[in-house]
Amino acid sequence: MRVSRIQAEENRQNVINVASRLFRSRGFDGIGLKDLMEAAGLTQGAFYKQFESKEDLAAQASTRALESATLRWSTAIAAAPEDPLGAVMGFYLSTDHRDEKMDGCPIVALGSDVARQSSEVKASFEGGIKAHIEILSRLIAETSDEESRSKAMAILSTMVGALTLSRVVNDPDLAQAFLETASRQIRDTVAA
Repeated sequence: MRVSRIQAEENRQNVINVASRLFRSRGFDGIGLKDLMEAAGLTQGAFYKQFESKEDLAAQASTRALESATLRWSTAIAAAPEDPLGAVMGFYLSTDHRDEKMDGCPIVALGSDVARQSSEVKASFEGGIKAHIEILSRLIAETSDEESRSKAMAILSTMVGALTLSRVVNDPDLAQAFLETASRQIRDTVAA
Protein backbone atom coordinates (compact mmCIF):
# COMPACT_ATOMS: atom_id res chain seq x y z
CA MET A 1 0.00 0.00 0.00
CA ARG A 2 1.41 3.36 -1.03
CA VAL A 3 1.45 6.18 1.47
CA SER A 4 0.94 9.83 0.64
CA ARG A 5 3.90 12.18 0.55
CA ILE A 6 2.58 13.86 3.67
CA GLN A 7 2.36 10.53 5.50
CA ALA A 8 5.81 9.54 4.23
CA GLU A 9 7.29 12.77 5.62
CA GLU A 10 5.48 12.27 8.93
CA ASN A 11 6.89 8.73 9.08
CA ARG A 12 10.38 10.04 8.29
CA GLN A 13 10.17 12.66 11.05
CA ASN A 14 8.92 10.00 13.46
CA VAL A 15 11.90 7.77 12.64
CA ILE A 16 14.28 10.70 13.25
CA ASN A 17 12.61 11.44 16.60
CA VAL A 18 12.66 7.79 17.70
CA ALA A 19 16.28 7.38 16.57
CA SER A 20 17.24 10.55 18.43
CA ARG A 21 16.00 9.04 21.68
CA LEU A 22 17.17 5.45 21.10
CA PHE A 23 20.66 6.49 20.02
CA ARG A 24 20.99 8.52 23.24
CA SER A 25 19.85 5.54 25.25
CA ARG A 26 21.79 2.76 23.48
CA GLY A 27 24.47 4.43 21.36
CA PHE A 28 24.72 4.46 17.59
CA ASP A 29 25.76 0.82 17.41
CA GLY A 30 23.50 -0.33 20.24
CA ILE A 31 20.41 -0.67 18.07
CA GLY A 32 19.95 -2.21 14.66
CA LEU A 33 17.78 -0.86 11.89
CA LYS A 34 15.14 -3.56 12.34
CA ASP A 35 14.60 -2.71 16.02
CA LEU A 36 14.79 1.02 15.37
CA MET A 37 12.17 0.89 12.62
CA GLU A 38 9.99 -1.40 14.73
CA ALA A 39 10.14 1.15 17.56
CA ALA A 40 8.97 3.78 15.06
CA GLY A 41 6.09 1.51 14.04
CA LEU A 42 7.45 0.81 10.56
CA THR A 43 9.12 -2.03 8.71
CA GLN A 44 12.83 -2.20 8.00
CA GLY A 45 12.07 -2.03 4.29
CA ALA A 46 10.74 1.49 4.71
CA PHE A 47 14.11 2.68 6.01
CA TYR A 48 15.90 2.88 2.66
CA LYS A 49 13.02 4.82 1.12
CA GLN A 50 13.62 7.53 3.71
CA PHE A 51 17.38 7.53 4.40
CA GLU A 52 20.55 6.89 2.43
CA SER A 53 22.14 4.92 5.27
CA LYS A 54 22.16 4.45 9.01
CA GLU A 55 24.91 7.10 9.05
CA ASP A 56 22.53 9.53 7.31
CA LEU A 57 19.92 8.82 9.98
CA ALA A 58 22.54 9.18 12.73
CA ALA A 59 23.44 12.67 11.47
CA GLN A 60 19.80 13.74 11.24
CA ALA A 61 18.92 12.23 14.61
CA SER A 62 21.94 13.95 16.16
CA THR A 63 20.82 17.29 14.79
CA ARG A 64 17.33 16.66 16.18
CA ALA A 65 18.69 15.70 19.61
CA LEU A 66 20.87 18.80 19.80
CA GLU A 67 18.00 21.04 18.66
CA SER A 68 15.89 19.51 21.40
CA ALA A 69 18.63 20.22 23.94
CA THR A 70 18.92 23.83 22.76
CA LEU A 71 15.16 24.20 23.09
CA ARG A 72 15.35 22.95 26.68
CA TRP A 73 18.01 25.56 27.41
CA SER A 74 15.84 28.30 25.88
CA THR A 75 12.83 27.15 27.89
CA ALA A 76 14.85 27.26 31.13
CA ILE A 77 16.18 30.72 30.26
CA ALA A 78 12.69 32.06 29.49
CA ALA A 79 11.38 30.69 32.79
CA ALA A 80 14.04 32.50 34.85
CA PRO A 81 15.11 35.72 33.10
CA GLU A 82 16.52 37.06 36.38
CA ASP A 83 19.12 34.26 36.50
CA PRO A 84 19.24 32.52 33.12
CA LEU A 85 22.60 30.83 33.67
CA GLY A 86 21.39 29.55 37.03
CA ALA A 87 18.29 28.17 35.32
CA VAL A 88 20.33 26.30 32.71
CA MET A 89 22.67 24.91 35.35
CA GLY A 90 19.71 24.08 37.59
CA PHE A 91 18.18 21.68 35.12
CA TYR A 92 21.38 20.51 33.42
CA LEU A 93 23.26 19.67 36.62
CA SER A 94 20.28 17.96 38.25
CA THR A 95 19.71 14.34 39.19
CA ASP A 96 16.60 14.30 36.99
CA HIS A 97 18.63 15.28 33.93
CA ARG A 98 21.39 12.85 34.86
CA ASP A 99 18.84 10.04 34.94
CA GLU A 100 17.25 10.95 31.57
CA LYS A 101 19.01 8.56 29.24
CA MET A 102 16.67 8.92 26.25
CA ASP A 103 15.96 12.64 26.48
CA GLY A 104 19.06 13.92 28.25
CA CYS A 105 22.05 15.74 26.85
CA PRO A 106 23.14 14.15 23.57
CA ILE A 107 26.71 15.39 24.06
CA VAL A 108 26.97 13.34 27.24
CA ALA A 109 25.07 10.36 25.88
CA LEU A 110 26.89 10.10 22.56
CA GLY A 111 30.09 12.14 22.81
CA SER A 112 32.51 9.23 22.77
CA ASP A 113 30.48 7.48 20.04
CA VAL A 114 30.55 10.58 17.85
CA ALA A 115 34.34 10.60 17.94
CA ARG A 116 34.21 7.35 15.91
CA GLN A 117 31.51 8.47 13.48
CA SER A 118 31.60 10.11 10.07
CA SER A 119 32.33 13.76 9.46
CA GLU A 120 28.60 14.22 8.74
CA VAL A 121 27.64 13.05 12.23
CA LYS A 122 30.49 15.07 13.76
CA ALA A 123 29.25 18.15 11.87
CA SER A 124 25.79 17.70 13.42
CA PHE A 125 27.33 17.65 16.88
CA GLU A 126 29.66 20.52 16.12
CA GLY A 127 26.71 22.69 15.12
CA GLY A 128 24.87 21.86 18.34
CA ILE A 129 27.95 22.43 20.49
CA LYS A 130 28.54 25.80 18.85
CA ALA A 131 24.91 26.74 19.54
CA HIS A 132 25.38 25.84 23.22
CA ILE A 133 28.56 27.91 23.40
CA GLU A 134 26.78 30.85 21.77
CA ILE A 135 23.94 30.70 24.30
CA LEU A 136 26.38 30.53 27.21
CA SER A 137 28.42 33.41 25.74
CA ARG A 138 25.32 35.58 25.64
CA LEU A 139 24.37 34.63 29.20
CA ILE A 140 27.73 35.67 30.63
CA ALA A 141 28.25 38.62 28.24
CA GLU A 142 31.65 40.07 29.09
CA THR A 143 33.21 43.15 27.54
CA SER A 144 35.33 40.97 25.25
CA ASP A 145 33.61 38.51 22.93
CA GLU A 146 36.69 36.29 23.07
CA GLU A 147 36.64 36.25 26.88
CA SER A 148 32.93 35.35 26.92
CA ARG A 149 33.50 32.57 24.38
CA SER A 150 36.42 31.17 26.38
CA LYS A 151 34.39 31.16 29.58
CA ALA A 152 31.43 29.64 27.74
CA MET A 153 33.63 26.84 26.44
CA ALA A 154 34.95 26.18 29.96
CA ILE A 155 31.41 26.19 31.38
CA LEU A 156 30.10 23.78 28.75
CA SER A 157 33.10 21.49 29.28
CA THR A 158 32.53 21.54 33.03
CA MET A 159 28.82 20.82 32.71
CA VAL A 160 29.28 17.98 30.21
CA GLY A 161 32.12 16.48 32.23
CA ALA A 162 30.25 16.67 35.51
CA LEU A 163 27.11 15.11 34.07
CA THR A 164 29.15 12.35 32.42
CA LEU A 165 31.05 11.55 35.62
CA SER A 166 27.84 11.68 37.63
CA ARG A 167 26.32 9.08 35.31
CA VAL A 168 29.22 6.63 35.41
CA VAL A 169 29.75 6.19 39.16
CA ASN A 170 27.76 3.90 41.44
CA ASP A 171 28.19 5.97 44.61
CA PRO A 172 25.18 8.33 44.77
CA ASP A 173 27.03 10.77 47.05
CA LEU A 174 29.93 11.02 44.63
CA ALA A 175 27.52 11.39 41.70
CA GLN A 176 25.80 14.29 43.46
CA ALA A 177 29.11 15.84 44.45
CA PHE A 178 30.16 16.04 40.78
CA LEU A 179 27.01 18.00 39.95
CA GLU A 180 27.25 20.34 42.94
CA THR A 181 30.98 20.96 42.53
CA ALA A 182 30.51 21.81 38.86
CA SER A 183 27.80 24.31 39.72
CA ARG A 184 30.02 26.05 42.25
CA GLN A 185 32.96 26.04 39.86
CA ILE A 186 30.87 27.59 37.09
CA ARG A 187 29.68 30.37 39.42
CA ASP A 188 33.32 31.04 40.35
CA THR A 189 34.33 31.09 36.67
CA VAL A 190 31.63 33.60 35.80
CA ALA A 191 32.48 35.80 38.79
CA ALA A 192 36.21 35.86 37.94
